[in-house]
Amino acid sequence: MNKQKKLLLIDGNSVAFRAFFALHQSLERFVNHNGLHTTAIYGFKNMLDKIIEEVKPSHILVAFDAGKRTFRTNEFEEYKGGRSKTPSELSEQFPYIKELLSAYGISNYELLNYEADDIIGTLANDAQIKGFDVTIVTGDRDLTQLTTNQITVAVTKKGVTEIEKYTPAHVEEKYGIKPEQIVDMKGLVGDASDNYPGVTKVGEKTAIKLLQQFGSIENIYENLDEIKPSKMKDHLIEDQEMAFLCKKLAKILCDAPIEIGIDDVKWNGIIEDDLRKFYAEMDFKSFLAKMQSSKLNQLDEKDKNKVTYQVINADEQSFKLNLNKPLSFYLEMSGDNYHQAQFVGFSLKNDDKIFVSRNVEFLKSLDLKRALEDENVKIDLFDGKRTYVGLRRLGIELKGIDFDMLLVSYLLDSSENNNDFGKLAQQHDYFNVSSDEEVYGKGAKYQIPEDDSIFFNHLARKVFAIEQLKMQLMKKLKENEQEKLYFEIERPLSLVLGKMEATGIKLDSQKLEEMGSQLKERLAELEQEIHVEAGEDFNINSPKQLGVILFEKLKLPVIKKTKTGYSTAVGVLEELRGMAPIIDNILKYRQISKIQSTYVEGLLKVVFKTDGKVHTRYTQTLTATGRLSSVDPNLQNIPVRLEEGRQIRKAFVPEKLNWKIFSSDYSQIELRVLAHISHDKNMQAAFKAGADIHANTAMQIFGLDAAEKVTGNMRRQAKAVNFGIVYGISDYGLAQNIGITRKQAKEFIQRYFEVFPGVKQYMDDIVAKAREDGFVETLFNRRRYLPEIKSKNFNLRSFAERTAMNTPIQGSAADIIKVAMINMQEMLKNKNLEAKMLLQVHDELIFEAPNKEIPLLEKLVPKIMDQAVSLEVPLKVESAYGKTWFDAK
Repeated sequence: MNKQKKLLLIDGNSVAFRAFFALHQSLERFVNHNGLHTTAIYGFKNMLDKIIEEVKPSHILVAFDAGKRTFRTNEFEEYKGGRSKTPSELSEQFPYIKELLSAYGISNYELLNYEADDIIGTLANDAQIKGFDVTIVTGDRDLTQLTTNQITVAVTKKGVTEIEKYTPAHVEEKYGIKPEQIVDMKGLVGDASDNYPGVTKVGEKTAIKLLQQFGSIENIYENLDEIKPSKMKDHLIEDQEMAFLCKKLAKILCDAPIEIGIDDVKWNGIIEDDLRKFYAEMDFKSFLAKMQSSKLNQLDEKDKNKVTYQVINADEQSFKLNLNKPLSFYLEMSGDNYHQAQFVGFSLKNDDKIFVSRNVEFLKSLDLKRALEDENVKIDLFDGKRTYVGLRRLGIELKGIDFDMLLVSYLLDSSENNNDFGKLAQQHDYFNVSSDEEVYGKGAKYQIPEDDSIFFNHLARKVFAIEQLKMQLMKKLKENEQEKLYFEIERPLSLVLGKMEATGIKLDSQKLEEMGSQLKERLAELEQEIHVEAGEDFNINSPKQLGVILFEKLKLPVIKKTKTGYSTAVGVLEELRGMAPIIDNILKYRQISKIQSTYVEGLLKVVFKTDGKVHTRYTQTLTATGRLSSVDPNLQNIPVRLEEGRQIRKAFVPEKLNWKIFSSDYSQIELRVLAHISHDKNMQAAFKAGADIHANTAMQIFGLDAAEKVTGNMRRQAKAVNFGIVYGISDYGLAQNIGITRKQAKEFIQRYFEVFPGVKQYMDDIVAKAREDGFVETLFNRRRYLPEIKSKNFNLRSFAERTAMNTPIQGSAADIIKVAMINMQEMLKNKNLEAKMLLQVHDELIFEAPNKEIPLLEKLVPKIMDQAVSLEVPLKVESAYGKTWFDAK
């Protein structure tokens, strides 16, 4: 037999349904730029790749159902009548699945009045007669009746890429009957999914037993006298007509009048240009990247130096640079933490020449160091902050950054926060550079290639990509009116952050170790109290053991169950507060345990031995709102609500004696931004009068005539409403937050909007604008795209609407503090002060300064922070200082 003759038949509708429902919880991720859901297309494509790789077919056909009515519905009107309507999110994808198949060079076919199964059965039968090996892919086990020695039926299990292969032997092993008897089993049992009943009270086990004894439905009815018990015999007699009808419905035709033959479904491979265009239309950028990477690898096998470069060796003294032309530069380090990562090489492009080297010491050569430190030399790169800190470790002060590919890409679309060079380039339809993951590997497999041709080729492609993408991305930036945001905020901020990170903040390790000892003692005390309250010793950190104590021994009400037992999550314990003393102690134990492991032990692990400091990394291109985040360690997340958490700040101290930690914090900046952009007169009046905004809101909501009448609880509730409104809170969310009924919460929100009508108008207007434009912007033109705002899914659409309300507020607040940081750094430099800016924690800036400079900082810092932006209401800055960060609050 010619093993090259292999036919692959795919049940299109079945596989599409499987793909859609396997990924239906990820609908919000699988939407293209036109709002088309792409889950089924995505899953279908993955199935195609896997099965084609496995089968290596010479011929392929995907069969689809032509419509709901077929000859079977003519026989039995209720056939498939119980099926729910196909979700619109799936039905809209079928035309595009067929486009995908066309780009794959794969035929698809449907036949009026027949099902896809009949097309598959007919072509499979013809193919095996002609000597083909046949593989059928489906999610429907009905097709296993077609199994023969030449026909294998691959049934999808989880999703569409995990399959179970049915051969005649496997059918017999699994069911105890032959493939051709499956239709008889269906006749007896019926099929709930296809909505035909079979014989009353005959299940699968009974049917199989009967077929093992008699062979077929026909033989069963010829031997009814041998069947016991009598009730089953009665059911068989009563439903005889239905049994034969159901067998007929279950039977897949092998002689349907199809107008397509084996020769019509020969597969010659994908049509690359069509497939590339299709992936672009669907926003399948990872698939595009994989295509291009494969192409690059093929090219590189033929010509390792397709991108021409010159290797700089350590013994070379100099090379020519044209400093009148931009310099594209890339510094490679082996690891994310560029404060400590090993230098492994660099590449640069200048005046049509690309230079590469593994020896970073060469960067210290006079000409190149001078170029990197010359603010008049335009340098284009990827991730300026990373590069700045890396070069600073080499004794080089980078200055002339012009184009930062990472920052510009982030501003163009903050939802695509990809820090992998190759993947980010591919987001912009540039595929001539592989991702680092493809070249270096990932996790434990990460390794810089020893082969110079592979490594240098990758580095060379990086600087070439920077040059190639510069014009395209800067043009888009201009079209979006975001040049000012880039040149005046994000780009200068990257160097400010680089300086702050490189400076670091001193950690009193001894103090932290003392705190650790105290926390261990407190944990031991709490553990003893919990064991006494429980009446026995147990592992408090074991959810299973804790669940048994709380819900079986102490008989507390079960709030929620998990697959493995009782839920003891924080939310559950919060609901149980007040019911037993043990609950408060367990919550306290968990909080202190988290402080001990994350902040005491965690911080001690990341202190640099060289200077006794921690050097965090600010991720400038992560959040969709523009806010900075902090990693390794996260210094923006040190707890402040719990006293033990606040104590951690005592370990953060100035680097020198007779110095202080100085802190300045914007007060209620997001609400002030809301007052500005909503132009609400009542809210603006409160801020202009210097009133307590939360007390003022409480007065308005509760109808009080004096601030003195506002109780602490009223102010707390008003504060929750103020900040809840900023985040588009619902009546349900507010009710949960402040412990009132949903009806009361609804009245609160209604009264709030009556008092602050400008806020309500802003929310309505910004959602309408987002729906029209597809994005919202901050005061500084920072964009956030919201494709889900047009979604048919209520939850996705609602989330997008809340995001539209919040982003201009939160994003503008983030922009304001960024401007303040840039201006502060400039002031410190111009005034020639010794003070250093160390940290940014949300709306707070932290400095260290000699005692003699503190009075000057008290005057200058609030002034500069106030002047970061001109709003319709005044900004308010609160400052403090002390021997530690704790004392500066």
